[in-house]
Amino acid sequence: MASLLNPYSSLLIISTICSVILILHLRVIMGIRVLAERCTGCGVCVKVCTLQAIKVIDGIVSIDPLNCNLCRACISICKSGAIEFKVEKKAPVDLAEYRGVLVFVEQRNGRLMDVGLELISCGKKLAAKLEVELQTVILGKGIDGLVNRLKKTGVDKIYVVNHKLLENYIGSLYTEVLVRLIKEYKPEIVLIGGTTIGRALAPRIASRLRTGLTADCTGLDIDENRNLIQTRPAFGGNIMARIITPNHRPQMATVRPNVMKKETFVPTSDCEVINIDVNLSCNLMERILEVVKERDFRVNLEEAEIIISGGRGLGKPENFRLLEELARVLGGEIGASRACVDAGWISSFHQVGQTGRTVSPRLYIAVGISGAIQHLAGMQGSECIVAINKDRLAPIFQIADYGIVGDMLQVVPSLINKLKYAKDHTCDCSK
Repeated sequence: MASLLNPYSSLLIISTICSVILILHLRVIMGIRVLAERCTGCGVCVKVCTLQAIKVIDGIVSIDPLNCNLCRACISICKSGAIEFKVEKKAPVDLAEYRGVLVFVEQRNGRLMDVGLELISCGKKLAAKLEVELQTVILGKGIDGLVNRLKKTGVDKIYVVNHKLLENYIGSLYTEVLVRLIKEYKPEIVLIGGTTIGRALAPRIASRLRTGLTADCTGLDIDENRNLIQTRPAFGGNIMARIITPNHRPQMATVRPNVMKKETFVPTSDCEVINIDVNLSCNLMERILEVVKERDFRVNLEEAEIIISGGRGLGKPENFRLLEELARVLGGEIGASRACVDAGWISSFHQVGQTGRTVSPRLYIAVGISGAIQHLAGMQGSECIVAINKDRLAPIFQIADYGIVGDMLQVVPSLINKLKYAKDHTCDCSK
């Protein structure tokens, strides 16, 4: 009986396989090869290759694609011109053929993910600037009810792919279906939510279409040349990069949940629903045998209205109990900075920030969090921010609506007592 791999081993294997495929793909596209009729077998190129990717076999040079990093040092040293490097140029894209903004609306277990609705709100603004249609695509099984809900969002078109094999996410099938659809209908912009599914799906589609993809965008806009301006943090969040894809279509971007604001939708009477028939094979290399939910996963930060987050300023992991008590009084959820997660104080499911969850609750209470830019990137969209920190110069106070300078071990218990007292003595005016 085969032993089960832990998640980290599985990710390592998948990453290795993807790297091998990418290298082989580059060899095909980049076209580095040895011209046997010119090779003298002198071995000069062997000495210059620091990766030991070149060997002389039967008097002819051979290049190992798994070790070659395409540095081309061997080409410049070869006096006989026996090694050549050619880049296969993609045919110019007729940008005028591509029109429309397409949003992939993700569904899980018969429920629309909020990030899809957030992207519809963003997509409306982009489509209005481009004066094109806003289109959505949804995949699944028995999703008629979800389609009816999408009709009320005011989109112009809904592409529906209803198939039993699409009930749960399978990367190869979702990629195949969406690539076919994009090639047929040619949208100029494709937006995908930056969820675990979206982050796996978007690069596969972009690779098939040989177009650009910008991940985890925090802003999207249109320039004077109809290019999508994709803004995202770079260099650890210290700068904001503005990226465009001027020569390829579609322009693709992923956006994390809660980055874009979900606006009030105004239904339209002329929404067109297009049902796409697909012929999918049951002979799959990957199948879902069972869906097992994480037992310890009890927090849904993206949808929480109140979040109490702790940082290294708590001093020790046991002090999270104070925040949990405060969360029970307020009816909120527990968040954490990356430092606490890295230290093993709390599960990664609670992490808020650039490498964690992006949240926008009505109330965000930051306790013992200094306010590094990476953390701020994940919570600065909150309606009201309260900071508790004994360092009055902590950067978190610069964006906080209310700040308390003091020791959390004194402030938080006092706050809990005051809130409990207020709840116990609140007058019930309905009586």
